[in-house]
Amino acid sequence: MRRPGRVLFVACGLFCGVAMAQSQPPSGAQPVEKKPGMRALLHDPQDGKFDMSRWLLERKGGFLPVPIIVSDPAVGYGGGLAALFFHRPAGAATTRTTADGRQQLVPPNIFGGMAMKTENGTYAYGGGAMLHFKDDRWRYTGGVAKASVNLDFFTPGRFTEPLAIGYNADGLVSFQKIARRLGDENLFLGLSWTYMDLDLSFDVADDALRFTPKERAQTTSGLGISLQYDQRDNSFTPNSGWLGQIDGNFYDDAIGSDTTFQSWRSHAFVYLPMGGDRFVLGARADVRWANGDIPFYRLPFIDLRGVGSARYADTRAATLETELRWNTTPRWALIGFIGAGRTWGRHNDFGQAPSQVAKGAGVRYKIASMLGLYTGLDYAWGPEDETLYVQVGSAWR
Repeated sequence: MRRPGRVLFVACGLFCGVAMAQSQPPSGAQPVEKKPGMRALLHDPQDGKFDMSRWLLERKGGFLPVPIIVSDPAVGYGGGLAALFFHRPAGAATTRTTADGRQQLVPPNIFGGMAMKTENGTYAYGGGAMLHFKDDRWRYTGGVAKASVNLDFFTPGRFTEPLAIGYNADGLVSFQKIARRLGDENLFLGLSWTYMDLDLSFDVADDALRFTPKERAQTTSGLGISLQYDQRDNSFTPNSGWLGQIDGNFYDDAIGSDTTFQSWRSHAFVYLPMGGDRFVLGARADVRWANGDIPFYRLPFIDLRGVGSARYADTRAATLETELRWNTTPRWALIGFIGAGRTWGRHNDFGQAPSQVAKGAGVRYKIASMLGLYTGLDYAWGPEDETLYVQVGSAWR
């Protein structure tokens, strides 16, 4: 029985490069400024620990190969490689002062590409970017991917055991978004376009009859609008502040969609430092809903570590999660988390829907202190599975 897999990322030090040899200048000549060698670029000058900040930010651009590890029964074992390129334009601000006087990190531009494959035939490849313009007044996020994914769709199972319907989705996925800061506030207004052109096939041909033609729509194209307030100290691994966002997406045949529906998402992340910088308590609330002729593969679902993506799906989904990070040293941290989610809509109301609970623990290492970026491992226990996740930055997106 398959369910959508999660792709796990881990940053590691697989870097290539040679430090340029430095010679003594001739007598009377101006000394030549030495460029830092490989070791200097991969270590923090303050504590001498392994750190990638200078490698990623102090060169014309820092290249980071990221192995992809897939470990989910849904798609079998597999892997691949992602390549990330960090670039901060010359003269670009590294921080900005918020309206309330706090310092906020301005992230560098990030470009990336990836390719992966698993033992059940699932594969994907593509590329994307996260860009910042005009001292973070404008933001762009986008990417395009080609994928062929073997998944299961689970029937609700209110009165019977849930039925897993195996299917394959093969095609092109594109997401493009531009956002503009409103005034000098941390408020962003965004416009987006989401496009999917998929060929759907079922393991058992007759399973297609369980869905209406609109629910099997293969092309969806929608325009979206979003409003985001982002007061976090940084977007990689926040230590304080909060983010709130609401998104609305509208799919219609006038913009190339085979079916007409609307999808919404409202979510908030809050980070509270405690005991100085010793502990950080995080809380997350996430609500998603959809109306209209919704394709079965676009239904809202519970998004929790320990719960398979799209394992529990309906027209409404809500998730609550909390996480505590204990900074045991300036570099290392331990975390614990617990959350619960619920779906409802087509087959039951909110009060009748059961909650799915997941919890877990993890470890983090601050791999880029200038970015406040942590990487590490999470192990989660859900209602059906125990799963290992490799995290780069925050687990919440």
